[in-house]
This record gives sequence, structure tokens and C-alpha cells, in this order.
Amino acid sequence: MFPKSKLQKLLLVLMPLLIVNWIIFMISPHLTKFWSELHLPIFLHHWNTTTTPSYPEAPLNSVVSPAETDPRIQEIMKKLDQLIPPRPFPHVNTTTSAAHSRVTVLGPRDTYCIGEQLDLLLEVKDYLGRRKEYGGDFLRARMSSPALKAGASGEVTDFNNGTYLVRFTLFWEGQVSLSLLLIHPSEGVSALWRARNQGYDRVIFTGQFANGTSRVLSECGLTLNTSAELCQYLDTRDQEAFYCVKPPHMPCRALTYMTTSNREISYLTLKEKSLFYRSNVGVEMMKDLKHIAVSRCNKSEKIKEKCQIGMKSPVPGGYTLERRWITTFCNQIQLNKMEINGCLKGKLIYLLGDSTLRQWIYYLPKVVQTLKFFDLHGTGVFKKHLLLDAEKHILIQWKKHSHPFVTLQLYSVIEEGYIPREIDQIPGDKNTVIVFTLGQHFRLFPIDIFIRRVISVQKAIERLFLRSPATKVILRTENTRDMHADTERFGDFHGYIQYLIMKDIFKDLNVGVIDAWDMTIAYNSNNVHPPDDVIENQITMFLNYIC
Repeated sequence: MFPKSKLQKLLLVLMPLLIVNWIIFMISPHLTKFWSELHLPIFLHHWNTTTTPSYPEAPLNSVVSPAETDPRIQEIMKKLDQLIPPRPFPHVNTTTSAAHSRVTVLGPRDTYCIGEQLDLLLEVKDYLGRRKEYGGDFLRARMSSPALKAGASGEVTDFNNGTYLVRFTLFWEGQVSLSLLLIHPSEGVSALWRARNQGYDRVIFTGQFANGTSRVLSECGLTLNTSAELCQYLDTRDQEAFYCVKPPHMPCRALTYMTTSNREISYLTLKEKSLFYRSNVGVEMMKDLKHIAVSRCNKSEKIKEKCQIGMKSPVPGGYTLERRWITTFCNQIQLNKMEINGCLKGKLIYLLGDSTLRQWIYYLPKVVQTLKFFDLHGTGVFKKHLLLDAEKHILIQWKKHSHPFVTLQLYSVIEEGYIPREIDQIPGDKNTVIVFTLGQHFRLFPIDIFIRRVISVQKAIERLFLRSPATKVILRTENTRDMHADTERFGDFHGYIQYLIMKDIFKDLNVGVIDAWDMTIAYNSNNVHPPDDVIENQITMFLNYIC
């Protein structure tokens, strides 16, 4: 038994401790709820931006594990390596020659009918006139009628034995010219493929760190070969990584701006480089083939279903006539201004991608004059762009995709977010539309970077459809560009491989496809930023999907 005085003293000591513990017990559920409901900015909530973390990272809902994603990447890489095998060559004379190769029209006629197919057989030979026994040449088939401002892509089938079937579907009446370009011989294709996957160092990323009035520049990149202390910007769920050399006396979170420049490096040999001289790129293989005549032949057009999200887009998926894009697989309606305004009323539209999709947000005020830009006080042309019509409750936003983003211009990384993370932040509903594109900025890097990102976008869209099946999602594929601009870094061969990967990964998802690759071939638009009439027709296709 304690004496009474001692017991009173003990109670006085214990009482404050009991009260404190009771208060903690009572408020802890509310405290947890409070923190969980905080919406932290994406670049803080999902990124580990320390050199050596001293605190546990916030738990991430890891939907895509490396064990799931890495085998998919390896499987795609294996298929591509089989598609593009090594093709060493002793001399340029043993590579494919456009002049010596032969094109033959199969079943030639004086006149053809609209809707029929015209088939040609291509037999490729080298500069010595010898028949080649393997395929893999990068070819581009196109038919056109300049007087009608008409064009369409052709379909090329590689038999992998030195012969190809080139098929044109005859969409319009009149005199039609045929073209088959040898963009690169198979030996050049093989060299580009090897060189692309050989290094990450073609681009120099320079990050600007800001701390008060102090500004420091530092080297950054997808990988860095240095023993210096690094800032690591990691997305552990999607296995994405970006690094900067840590500036002295600067926190990693002080990274504010980024710019890039080209590093003078090449993984091609001198012999391989000769295949990409301007005179050897995009050489016509059908110089002697004359026009063909196409008649209507009293054929009636089949009634097609209205264009809808989820429809499979064939190749070619359309053609141009009087500069207007006409789809071949669905009925594309020309909407008037009243119909467009009614369709867009109440819509939230998110454009995620590069500057080729930014062209849309510049053009849309011409389609809907009541849309006005809202200044978000960003920096440069790659800042977030916002169009608003407050009366009709229309919001259209363009935001660039995250690393790699290649430009000489300074751009902010404060609100940086990979497209999968951006999609995760969108609740979605029947009046929400997401349009995304990837490609141009990935051409300079090994293909696994692109494959991983596309798989992550696919998974993000699957998550979106689980919480909001009514949300509309549209893939706008990348487009062609100048075939003579720095082939090793930016060539269309790299873009074409990415185009095939993108279409394959998304083929089973309920998304709309705007095939900008097919469209820009039809328009013969060899520019990374296609002209306004191409953008107008892309937007018309977009409106057909959502209206």
C-alpha cells in the first residue's frame, strides 16, 4: 500500500500523460483523413526528388510492376529485332538501288473504276543490277491528282525475299499519278536501328536550379555517366527516371527550367552515313510509269456508319479531295457552327502531347470564335495553354508531355507530369475528352523509352475507364516530317516504328484514332508542323468522334 500523499503525487504526474494520449487517440483518425485529402501537386506527390531519401516515400498504388512491364518491352523489342535484322554491306553498290529496281503493274488495263485496287510488283536490285534476296527497305507509296488536290497513301507488303506488293485503292475519278519512294535501303534501316538503340547521349539537357535570387545551370538527362552527386527524379510506379547533377548548396526540388541542345555524336560509320546523303533519301522508283485513268463506272457508294470512337482505322484510312480529308471506314459529317457549339457546350478537353498537338489549340478559336485564351502566366511557347468559353462552360487545355522533351527554348518543369500521371488526375465523365500524342521527341532515344511510356499510358487509360467508362479518349498518331532533316536523330523511319508500336498497343482499347501518319502522307506534308488545312481536317475528325 502506498501512503496517501505519495499516491496523490503519482496521480498528478500520470494525469497529464493520460490526457495527452487520450487527445492523440481522439484526433488521429481525423488527422489521417486530413492529410489523405490534401491534393499535393503532381510533381511533389509522385516524384522522389532527393539524392538519398531520409524519409519513406508515400505509398504508390503500383498497378504496373516491373515484372509485368519489362517482359512486354522485351517481347516487343525481340519482334522488332527480328523485323529489322543486321544488314552489313561491303560497299554501297551492294545496297538497294531505286534506278535498277523494277516495278510492274499486275493486270494492266486502259481504264480502272473507282473503288478498285491497283497492284504493282516491286523487285529490288542493287547498284550492280543484281536481284536482292531479302527485304526490309523503307518505302513510301502514294497516289495523287494535283489538279484535284487529291492524295492517298498506298499499302506495301514485304515478302522478305527482295519483292514487294504495292497496292493502291482508287478513291476518285480522273488522271492519277503513282509514286513509290525508296526512303532508305534495308542496309540503311538496319544501321539506323542499331545506332538508335546504342546511346542516350545525343541530347544535352541543361537544367536551371533556382534558390532565391541564385540561378545555377546543371547537366541533366535520362542517364548520366558521372560520379558526381545526382538529383534523382523517379516515378517508381511507372519505372521512369530523370537525373541532374546536384548543384552545390541547392536542393533537388529547386529544379525550375530546362533546355536542350544536340551533342555532336554519331553511331553510324562513314560508309553508313553515305546512305543518308540527300541524293540517296526519298528516291523515286516509278519514274517511267505514266498516269492511269480512273472512271466512276456507275458504281454506287456503300452507306457507311457514322464515325465513332472504337472503330478500327485501316490503312489507308482516308484520302484527300479538294484538300478535304474523307474517311474510308466511316461516314464523316461536316458539322456547321451551331452544331459544333452545341456539341462542345459543357466539355472539358485535355490535349496532352507535343507541339504538333499544340497546333490544335492555336487553330480551335478559328472553329469556335467564342473561345478565348486565358493567361496562366507561364513562360515560353511550351507553357500550359488554356482556352475558355465561360458562358458555354467549355474548357480546352494543352499541356506538353514530360521527359524527353527536346527544344532549344527554355521551358518550365515546375508542373512537369508524365502523361500517365496527368490522366490519373482527371476524374472523367461523359463530357470529358482526352486527346494524346507521343513520338517526335522520342526519336532521338533508344526505343525502350518510348515503349515503356506507351504501355504506361495504356494502363492509365484502363484505370480511367474503370472509374469513368463514359470518358472519350482519342489517340492522334505522330505525323511525318522533312525526310532530309538529320536522319539519324529525327528520320521518319524512327517515327514509323513508333507509329506501328502505338497502334499495336492501343488496338484493343476503346479509343478513337486520328491517323496523322496516314493523313500527312496523303497531303504530302513533309513538315513536323503540318499546314493549317491538315490541322483543320484533324479537328474535323476529332469533332466527328465526340459529337
